[in-house]
Amino acid sequence: MKKNILLIGGSHGIGKSIAQLLHEIHTIFIASRTQEGLENVQCQYIPFDVTRDSLDLSILPEEIHGFVYCPGSINLKPFKMMGLETFEADMNLNFLRLVKVVKEIMPKMAQGSSMVFFSTVAVGKGMPFHTSVASSKGAIEGFAKSLAAEYAPKLRVNVIAPSLVDTPLASKLLNNERKKENMAERHPLKRTGQVEDIAHMAVFLLSDKSSWMTGQVVGVDGGMSTLNIS
Repeated sequence: MKKNILLIGGSHGIGKSIAQLLHEIHTIFIASRTQEGLENVQCQYIPFDVTRDSLDLSILPEEIHGFVYCPGSINLKPFKMMGLETFEADMNLNFLRLVKVVKEIMPKMAQGSSMVFFSTVAVGKGMPFHTSVASSKGAIEGFAKSLAAEYAPKLRVNVIAPSLVDTPLASKLLNNERKKENMAERHPLKRTGQVEDIAHMAVFLLSDKSSWMTGQVVGVDGGMSTLNIS
C-alpha cells in the first residue's frame, strides 16, 4: 500500500536520508524551514519553522500513515556553564514542539499508522556534559511509551536512540580526522554512525515489517549502550 508519510525537518541529515529511501515508494510530505537539498527528492514541501509555526493541516491528506519528527539539538557543555535558557531551548525544540505537532496531526493518523521519534544513547547510559540534551530526549522516551500505550492498537509509537551520527548537527564534534578517530574508538564497532544507519531503522519502524513493535526505544549506537569492551 502506498502510504502518506510526514517528516518534520526532512531537508537534511537523517530526515533527508529517510525521504530518499521512501520517496519512490510512498507519498512524502516534508515540513521544514528550507527546501534546499530536496532537489532530487519527490515530495510535497511545506514551509514550516517548528519553533514558531502551526502546521497547516489543509495541505496534508485526510490520512497520515507515518510520521517522523527530526528536529533536534546537541548542546554538550559542563552543567555549570549552561544557563536555564539552554535547558528551556532544548526542551522546547526537542520535546514541547514535538508534542504540539503530534496534537495537531493526531486526528489524521490512520489505523495502523506509525510514529517515529529520536532520543539519544545518553539518556540510558548517562554521559558527562549531556545534562540538557539528555533531559529533553528523556522526556521524549517517556512521552512515546505513554502515547503508545494510550493509542494502541490504532497506532504504533517507537523511538530510535542513536549515538553520535555524522550529520551537519554534529559537525563541530567531527570537524577533523583526530576527532573522528577518537569518536570512532569510543564505539565497540569502531566507527561513528552514518545517516543511513539511522534512516534504515526509521524506514523499518514506519513499515508493516515492524507491525508488532510499539513503545520501544531502539538503540542504533554501534554497541555503545550495551557493550563494554575496555
